[in-house]
Amino acid sequence: MKNYENFINGRFVGSESGERIEVRNPATGNVICTVPESSQQDVDAAIASAQAAQRSWEKEPAANRARLLKSLAEKIRQHVEPIARVITEEQGKTLGLARVEVEFTADYLEYMAEWGRRIEGEIIESDRPGETILLFRRPIGVIGGILPWNFPFFLIARKAGPALITGNTIVIKPSEETPHNAVKFCELLAELDFPPGLINVVHGRGPGAGRALASSAQIGMISFTGSVDTGSAVMAAGAKNITKMNLELGGKAPAIVMADADIDLSVRAIKASRVINSGQVCNCAERVYVQRSVAEEFIDKLSRAMRATHYGDPLQDETVEYGPLINEAGYRKVERLVGSALQAGATLRTGGKRGEGTGGFYYEPTVLAGCTQAMDVVRQEIFGPVIPVVEFDELDEAIACANDSEYGLTSSIYTRDLNVALRACQEIRFGETYINRENFEAMQGFHAGWRKSGIGGADGRHGLYEFLQTHIVYMQRY
Repeated sequence: MKNYENFINGRFVGSESGERIEVRNPATGNVICTVPESSQQDVDAAIASAQAAQRSWEKEPAANRARLLKSLAEKIRQHVEPIARVITEEQGKTLGLARVEVEFTADYLEYMAEWGRRIEGEIIESDRPGETILLFRRPIGVIGGILPWNFPFFLIARKAGPALITGNTIVIKPSEETPHNAVKFCELLAELDFPPGLINVVHGRGPGAGRALASSAQIGMISFTGSVDTGSAVMAAGAKNITKMNLELGGKAPAIVMADADIDLSVRAIKASRVINSGQVCNCAERVYVQRSVAEEFIDKLSRAMRATHYGDPLQDETVEYGPLINEAGYRKVERLVGSALQAGATLRTGGKRGEGTGGFYYEPTVLAGCTQAMDVVRQEIFGPVIPVVEFDELDEAIACANDSEYGLTSSIYTRDLNVALRACQEIRFGETYINRENFEAMQGFHAGWRKSGIGGADGRHGLYEFLQTHIVYMQRY
């Protein structure tokens, strides 16, 4: 078993605390490695390192910053397989999805690097004779990145890529559930000619290292991905310093299936969106509204598709479609939501219990018919391979139910009618809407939620500009 350390100022260093966190394989429960439970002093040292590097880094031409990001992307591409196996071992996703995550991480870094020559300011008309008004976009300073466990390697790039290309530096705290992949990232970083301090990684739990990072007066912005409750705690920690927040929080994505939809397509797409990463994706379909006239056909086909889903230990069987849930708490949450739905009158069409003949935290692929809008399984984020289905008569009813949520991240609709699709785009109150396809965003889009699903967003030009602040200059000719 390996004992890994923090990465500060370009090298691996021990923690001041002396405390360790055990990292376990969710498929077996076996301990993989340990990482430090970082102290306040550890976090402060990482922030100081990032501060020291930031001033000279922002003075580098953006084209030079881009070259370094591209070199990191190339280094990652040379190590796809070992990194993917680390991700699968500590997180439980399939090896195929882990490989995609690693390759997408490299693509994302290259995409952000391309923005080096595309960051633009503005010239604004003045009301005064002889005056020119200039708007510059400047780095914020030191960014704090707090990561989730469901796509842990990619989220390093989603936070570090735009931070670095815009002239910021960053301190990252990986999830305590999945820190090993961040260690591998730092090992690759150490082999390149990155200036020390650009990217620092401190391990630990949220109440310790996470709070220390979020509450620091030296942090210009916190970019956090995770649950609503933890996001609220991060906001509270940064409130005394009025720290800028960029938060991607939970989701409860509705999928609307109209009577004119291609039922087979909708079943394939919704199943794919639901079982990817064992259903542990904030933007995947979390509840389905199906028009009553096609409900039985849809539910029957969806149930058969889910029942045929192959799950298990991804390191032992590469053909599985999903692996274990991340931990016992995640399993218990899924179990509770399914149980409460059945007690409230839902009908179990397939699944509904712990996976048989397996170790680890597996839950069977599950379809619940006869659900109502009032059920917890329809209102609360499940984060597991479970699909609750609600029937409706008219589109007005489906849209009202879809919008009846504290979340507002992603949504989808399946229809052949362009007017229905356009109306859904106008009336569904979510940051993203997918039409006749699974829920998975593009790096050049803008991944942003409404309501409790977050503040700000990521990806594309709009996501890049989250990491910049404006500076207006009034220049008077005399």
